[in-house]
Amino acid sequence: MKPTESDKAFVRNAIDAAVKIFLISLLVVMSYKIIQPFVMLVLWAIIIAVAFSPLIDKITKMCGGKRKLVCIGFGVAAVAVLILPVFTLAESSVQVVQNVAGDLKQNEAHFLKEAPSRVEEIPVVGKKVSEIWNLAATDFKAALKATAPLAQDAATKLVATIGSGLSGVLHFAISFIIAAVLLISPEKGFSVTRKIARSFAGERGEEFTKLTIATIRGVMTGVIGVAVIQAVLATIGLLVMGIPAAGVWGVLVLICAIVQLPPILVLGPIAGYAFTQYDTVPAVIFLVYSFIVSASDGVLKPILMARGVDTPMLVILLGAIGGMIMSGIVGLFVGAVVLSITYAIFMAWVNEKELHLSGTTEFDEGVAE
Repeated sequence: MKPTESDKAFVRNAIDAAVKIFLISLLVVMSYKIIQPFVMLVLWAIIIAVAFSPLIDKITKMCGGKRKLVCIGFGVAAVAVLILPVFTLAESSVQVVQNVAGDLKQNEAHFLKEAPSRVEEIPVVGKKVSEIWNLAATDFKAALKATAPLAQDAATKLVATIGSGLSGVLHFAISFIIAAVLLISPEKGFSVTRKIARSFAGERGEEFTKLTIATIRGVMTGVIGVAVIQAVLATIGLLVMGIPAAGVWGVLVLICAIVQLPPILVLGPIAGYAFTQYDTVPAVIFLVYSFIVSASDGVLKPILMARGVDTPMLVILLGAIGGMIMSGIVGLFVGAVVLSITYAIFMAWVNEKELHLSGTTEFDEGVAE
């Protein structure tokens, strides 16, 4: 049977459509591959810009409308705040390494005293820990030799962790610089976002955009802001007590707070260590301080959490952990915010459908504010 003209036209159109789809798909895939290393950085920069925009607006008014100067100052200050503690931590780490090297030469461990008797009373591991502890306090080289496999594994993990931490600080610095650039003209970013949202959600696009902004600010202040405050307070207490590697413990407190675990999980064992190394009174004060820092989120969250934003802690937990597994320390922050936005938009859509089914078309403006 001879093909008709319509059949030939259909084949030509199908081939033409297939070629166009292939070329467009190829462009999309190649473009994504090109920008993939920057996706998390740009996402985090956008989140930072949205969260700090009200503060920048207020400072700009105080500075006579010099927004560009304010944004540059914000970027420089943010990078300085990130980098200076790293240099301080590196300097203290070098000092610790030098002290350990000196102890190795003299076969001593000045930072350790003999284990208290109560350590041996700990079930299962107490006796072994006490033996190694006392051995390290009296014969440091023998203790290192006895724990060589464990120490080597721990050292490898420590080096990897330090490398990851330095990479995270660099990513944070880059994100804050990008955020400072975005904050110079935020209205352009809002306009583009609104157009994209309208192309997907029609008339509700602008309302979903406002909901996204409200969610970002709510999570940034009520979750991440509280976590940062707790980490700073914990680090200050650790520095005052003279606890070794205070910066590392502060980062662990930050991670615990973001994933909605009590910081006492980190500070509790450190407080136990303080009782073995310091007098009873300062150790008790530090223990009480640790409980206050751990419980401070109960006071801070109601104050800082944005009105109308009610994200379940499970959503934040899953977002933070999943983001950290995917992209490290930056993903810890971005994951919590992105999953919260997804949840908020999904629930707004569900509520809108429920209102529509009940005969009401009004969008839940209380959520979107």
